[in-house]
Amino acid sequence: MRKILIALIMPVLIVISWSLLTSLNIIPEYILPSPSEVLSSFLGLLGTNELLIDTLATLSRVITGLIIAAAIAIPLGIILGWSKKAENLSNLTIQILRPIPPLAWIPFAMLWFGLGFESAVFIIFIGTFFPVLINTIDGVKRINKVFVESAYTLGASERQILTNVVMPASLPSIFTGLRVGIGIGLMCTVAAEMIAVKSGLGYLIMQSMNLIDTGGVIVGMIIIGIIGFLMDYSFRRAENKYVLWSGN
Repeated sequence: MRKILIALIMPVLIVISWSLLTSLNIIPEYILPSPSEVLSSFLGLLGTNELLIDTLATLSRVITGLIIAAAIAIPLGIILGWSKKAENLSNLTIQILRPIPPLAWIPFAMLWFGLGFESAVFIIFIGTFFPVLINTIDGVKRINKVFVESAYTLGASERQILTNVVMPASLPSIFTGLRVGIGIGLMCTVAAEMIAVKSGLGYLIMQSMNLIDTGGVIVGMIIIGIIGFLMDYSFRRAENKYVLWSGN
């Protein structure tokens, strides 16, 4: 309870300062809406179910993109981290593609998949793939060699070492990659929804801006922040629960 109260101090101070600045007209409400205006926009969106629909649309895209990226990046990262030949073969390609911003792929996403779910998921996949891949490779390389050599000494096959030694020992780095990826994935989702789809929190923010509803813009931003916090918290809990040991 004490930790929760301490964590709430900063948000409460921000809201109080925000309220004072707008109520005293130090910052005009057309520049920054007051907390009461944001609450009014929130209740209005909640009453029409628009906020719920857009939130679920964003969540479905983020989760789908992250699952696809993890399903490909984690096994590939283990292979590249384990095999020097495989890493040498793919390293140049990865280093060229990795710095390209995910949003630069939006024109191709729209050409290949059109406007809709698949286009947004593709952008999220691009954004989350490389953080997960790089962290997985790094996790495999950081494994304590004593564990691997001990497994070889006990007669374990390479497949058994990969599944029973390398994979568990790499989990801390894999979870770190997933946590970084989810933050990038959310940013990519919102950007894609502003351009390539007609639903979701990014679309809600754009629509609110077009209607000069700055309260609605803030509502969308806050919901995105809450989603990011909850997903990061879930990954941290999963990491604490399932990472029993590390090879570091």
